[in-house]
Amino acid sequence: MLAAGNPLSAVFWTSAEAILQKIDDGDATVGDVRTWLEATGTEPNGIIGLHVWDEQSERSQLAAEMHTRLVSHLEERLAAGEIDPDLLAMADPAACQAYIEVQERWMTTALPDGRVPMDVLLDEKDEEFLAEWDAADAEALAAIQALLDQVGDRPLPHEDLRVAAARLREVIARPGWPGQLLIECGGLRPKELPAEDTELWLRLAAGVASPEGSDDWGGPGGGSGDDSEPNETDSAVAAMCAIDHFDWLAVITALATGGPGTSATAADLATYVRDYDPDDGESGEDEEEDEDQDEDGADYELGDFDVTEDDDEFDELGMESLFLPVTSLWQVLGAIDDDDRLTPLGWWGLPEAMRRVWAPSGGPPG
Repeated sequence: MLAAGNPLSAVFWTSAEAILQKIDDGDATVGDVRTWLEATGTEPNGIIGLHVWDEQSERSQLAAEMHTRLVSHLEERLAAGEIDPDLLAMADPAACQAYIEVQERWMTTALPDGRVPMDVLLDEKDEEFLAEWDAADAEALAAIQALLDQVGDRPLPHEDLRVAAARLREVIARPGWPGQLLIECGGLRPKELPAEDTELWLRLAAGVASPEGSDDWGGPGGGSGDDSEPNETDSAVAAMCAIDHFDWLAVITALATGGPGTSATAADLATYVRDYDPDDGESGEDEEEDEDQDEDGADYELGDFDVTEDDDEFDELGMESLFLPVTSLWQVLGAIDDDDRLTPLGWWGLPEAMRRVWAPSGGPPG
């Protein structure tokens, strides 16, 4: 290091000794080590703006390139005296803020080839997320199709649908809850509702599982539309968007196999999620292997959505709270009755709505 002309300082070596001692004592966290690395003045912060750097082994070719370019930029700024590692090591607030600003400026400035690092990195992450979501949709769609093949015929109760659709049109014509929430989630407009009852009902039911209008509420009974505190509608949409593929599959499986009259309170739905094993019904060696894994408290995986079936870790009350707005809207739809029990209309329609949500043209909620 002396030969390279960069022996670093007493402050650096003191901080190095401190972090190595914490590591040796077993008290160091990943955050502690990262903070120390960043204090060298040449290691980018783990989070810059909206971008989060993956671990080196997990970075894409693009992310690796941009990270290397940013490190080179920081080395240049360090050599020019714009970055003071000693102040970073001492966690000086002004120096730490200035260090972040140096990185943010570089990330939001176009490179000679015209690319803006922040933009291309976020675009890549969006593409990865959408690809993962599409894969999860496809797996969930296959799972629900297999389920419905086992359940058999679920007749459409035409009279129940007609009554429910007429009631929904009346509800939507009135301002405020629940009509406003239903049409926003379904991506509909009050004066442009589908004329066909089946299409109207399925659009609204699918919207409960995958809200389409959660980014733009506004209007009577709608969301705030500004930076104020979330209101009841915003909270309901946030809860519904937090229910993932695994949770919906668990609930639809329980209701479809149980049939009309199956209890569907929010507490029941949370219990169905807790007890759900997507591998139930499989036979042969895989089943024996699954049973062995169950005893060890294994993780069940649907696409990239992992759920650990461990009663000590499962937040049943939290899951119940997510389903509270769902059951409220299901009652309005006529999918469950006033006693929160599945109706013939819900038995037919809820699985059909989920198939619509997970069809290839679908996308992530919100």
